[in-house]
Amino acid sequence: MSRRIGLVALARGTFDLGAAADTAAALRATLTAAGHDVVDPAELVEDGDAAAAAAAALAAADVERPLDAVVVLEATFTDGTLPSAAVAPLRADLPVVLWGAPEPRTGERLRMNALCGINLAAYRLRHEGRDVRAVYADPAGTDAATLLSDALVGAATAPARPAPPTPSADDRVRASAVRARLSGLHVGQVGAQPDGFDPCVADPADLATLGVGLDRVELAAMFDRAAAAGEDELAPLRDVVGPRGADALDAAGVDATLRLHVALRDLAGERGWSAVATRCWPECFTEVGGAACAAQGMLADAGIPATCEADVLGAVTAVALEAAAGRTAFVADLVDAAPDGTVAFWHCGLAAPSLAHPDEPVGVTVHPNRRAPLLHEFRLRPGRVTIARFGHTGGRLRLALGGGEILDAPRPFTGTSMVVRPDTPAADLVATVMAEGLDHHYGVVHGDVRGVMVALADELGIPVLPL
Repeated sequence: MSRRIGLVALARGTFDLGAAADTAAALRATLTAAGHDVVDPAELVEDGDAAAAAAAALAAADVERPLDAVVVLEATFTDGTLPSAAVAPLRADLPVVLWGAPEPRTGERLRMNALCGINLAAYRLRHEGRDVRAVYADPAGTDAATLLSDALVGAATAPARPAPPTPSADDRVRASAVRARLSGLHVGQVGAQPDGFDPCVADPADLATLGVGLDRVELAAMFDRAAAAGEDELAPLRDVVGPRGADALDAAGVDATLRLHVALRDLAGERGWSAVATRCWPECFTEVGGAACAAQGMLADAGIPATCEADVLGAVTAVALEAAAGRTAFVADLVDAAPDGTVAFWHCGLAAPSLAHPDEPVGVTVHPNRRAPLLHEFRLRPGRVTIARFGHTGGRLRLALGGGEILDAPRPFTGTSMVVRPDTPAADLVATVMAEGLDHHYGVVHGDVRGVMVALADELGIPVLPL
């Protein structure tokens, strides 16, 4: 069945724009070959002005002859502002199909990060009341036209999921201890969340439900502390990261990262923070010259969970998981789902070094997009894990909860990452994320503590969404 479809391709210049253009061309070809009448602004949309112009062109075409749907291609990861701007003037009842393309798990740079992009876009657009559907597939694949047709036929629905485990008596005792850990918890937020990272903004009512207090400071507080760090504080840290390969990287960038670590460590100690949510970019790169990634991973190994993008509920989730499991957690993006049923979790280089695979040394590298030190680089050790996220979705606070197994597989992408076989099929996991408009960060901890987390949700009076 031929339809009139608007198409807008979004991209961010710090990712691989060549790959983005190829992906956009492949999707245009698929839409055209399927017989659809495609209204296409043609150029990659990389900023708000371009998104507004593309949206205006689509709106004009819709007035001329109504569109049946608009396909928003996350040709690379973008924040939520671009997909929102790209559909802002369009009819509220116009279906929005988010499309992301997989990329090979090369062990190298994550060039597009499209799955995380459509994840973040779905969160934003669902909160705006849009009818969102999603496709995560190669637009040049043999099934691409069929997947698009299925998305156009009906709104996205989450697949059936098994009920979460029933907590044991011991789970409930442990959950009470976790709740006591959260009660009165002080989370430090350094800087505001980057524009378009809506899940990172914590609702005060959600924090009240969790019993968590938030202490905000400006980025300048961290930068001033970083500048004041003395050689006696930096030298021992160089001794740690040097053998990991830092001596081969830009010394100024390495020192900038170590200074950020000292600053976060000192602020946490002085202000009584038990977790930290930091606005890690772009200012850490542009104003200090280093990455917050390794700085926060080292903080996590010191017992203070730390999250990027000033993700407050991500930090709270990490604290809860660590209290439940007695192990260090990692808050990461879901970046790939493969036909073999596995998924990949990744974050630039944030994971605590203690989580590394025991058979391989912890390495360090530069940021894949900003090309500045200092990030850790390793695959996480294999084993059973719990996957969780406190998030404000569906109009209220709830706990997304699942489980899986980290496989003894090669590192999928540069930085800190892992390949996981989730308890439910990977395609179903992605479908749930998109249909529910879930947050784009997920807490992962070794061990099966799902029963404890269910009991904690019961105590808090919040629903559990099985993953």
